Amino acid sequence: MPDYAKLSKLQDDNFSAFARTLTDEEWRRPSLCTGWTNKDVLAHLALGLQLPVTRLLLAMARHRGSFDATNEDVTRRYAQHRTAQELIDEFDQARTRPQGIGRLLPNPLMLGDHVVHHLDIALPLGRTADLPPEIAEAVLTVETTIPNPFVPAVTRARGLALRATDADWSRQGSPDLEIIGAAEHLISVLAGRGYAMPHLTGSGASELARRI
Repeated sequence: MPDYAKLSKLQDDNFSAFARTLTDEEWRRPSLCTGWTNKDVLAHLALGLQLPVTRLLLAMARHRGSFDATNEDVTRRYAQHRTAQELIDEFDQARTRPQGIGRLLPNPLMLGDHVVHHLDIALPLGRTADLPPEIAEAVLTVETTIPNPFVPAVTRARGLALRATDADWSRQGSPDLEIIGAAEHLISVLAGRGYAMPHLTGSGASELARRI
């Protein structure tokens, strides 16, 4: 069993170092999260580690119980009043002792969430997330075995034979539905982002594209 807490710390260290290399212009660019800039994704990560549950519920009440509408509203407002550097500092401070909803998500899903959002920023910038193999392998396992109420990757991967070309990870499935590619591209596509789909090959690629 992977030490998800340890892997999460390593991932967040990597993300923080990566985030501090981006320019203001890069933070303004579109991310893989539809309608969000890279800075919006950063704000989402920082806010997710500290937003009180009571505040989330009150905000959801204003949006008729819609988590998605609430998430978009509070994230955009949070991003508008902070610079990217301030958000990175908040992320670094909050990740040492997550509060509110940041304490509710199980460690495996939190790791997957942070890796996917790292890729949401890095991939459209033409960058790599430089995921250590142990993190890539753990996230792929989480995506294909642990149900996530926000990201239906388990359903999306059902029946597919998956193989990472740059990590010691594979998943058995139908030989007629084989998909091969780099771990970070598999992770991103299984999370519902079609951007990296052209980087994946195999007999099951068209079926996976249909499921996104």
